Amino acid sequence: MIIKAVKFRKDGFYTQPFAFGGEEGMDQFDPAVRYRGSLQNYLIDTGDEVILVDTGFPIGTPEETPNEQSLAYTGKDICTYMDAFRALGYKPEQVSKILLTHKHADHSGELKSFPNAKIYVNEEETAAEELKGIANIVPVKFTDGAYYNFPESQKITDGVYLIKAKGHTNGNSIVIVENDGLFYMLHGDITYVDEALYENKLSVVFEDLAAARETFDRVREFVKNHPTVYCGTHTPQGYENLEARRVMDLDHPVPTAFAEVDFSEKKASGKYVCSICGYVYDPAEHDGVAFEDLPDDWKCPRCKQPKSKFNQA
Repeated sequence: MIIKAVKFRKDGFYTQPFAFGGEEGMDQFDPAVRYRGSLQNYLIDTGDEVILVDTGFPIGTPEETPNEQSLAYTGKDICTYMDAFRALGYKPEQVSKILLTHKHADHSGELKSFPNAKIYVNEEETAAEELKGIANIVPVKFTDGAYYNFPESQKITDGVYLIKAKGHTNGNSIVIVENDGLFYMLHGDITYVDEALYENKLSVVFEDLAAARETFDRVREFVKNHPTVYCGTHTPQGYENLEARRVMDLDHPVPTAFAEVDFSEKKASGKYVCSICGYVYDPAEHDGVAFEDLPDDWKCPRCKQPKSKFNQA
């Protein structure tokens, strides 16, 4: 069993209010504290088949241009998701299964690019806008009972499990891979940065706060009781943990390396990108209405996050 990171953005950041403020409120945390951000998904090579966990942004998604007020920034393109996938030495037709952690476009963007893959999705997520027109979807009902302290799971193949983990979205899931005595937790957005897991803080992005807290508590309990390599999507810590086979120890945090941010000017296109789900607001598609002129209570039509979660493209 081999697990690899599919790396496609780097040098992003997530501010402390964004990463920690879900329960206590963003005003309780320091916006000048910026944790390192990146974007990567994961590939599992079992020896018999190739399985993907999420599939990156769709090709053509523009980079964001952050400023000092930006709460989150997904980073600079290294390459497209598909180029990053191919750089690992695989071809799209080799992929037999895709395990989707949740609907957001930075996780589901290239589902259509894998013609032979069955796409396993929590049945509560299958009606999502991002999944419309996608073939080969397998709605997961989590019929295999409990997986340790998680009440609902589905065995995908030997050593690979999809875990129901509602909260960030109502159909959110976690993937756990058992290999060589370790548990690799490949998650979407349980946390954006590992510091949040150490500090027991929820991010501000959730569809169900109570469920997000319940899932979060289960994740922390699992990590405390099992040797877990914690592999996130939005921080370099995800692939660093994977490559070092580093077991998460909640009592002994890995020292924080803060983001180094360049806010140098870049010519703006007029487009804005949601840092949560990747939705692109293009004035040309909205009767020429500039993003700045949208009402203050306007929300992302896809993930319902406020204007403050958007960055210039």
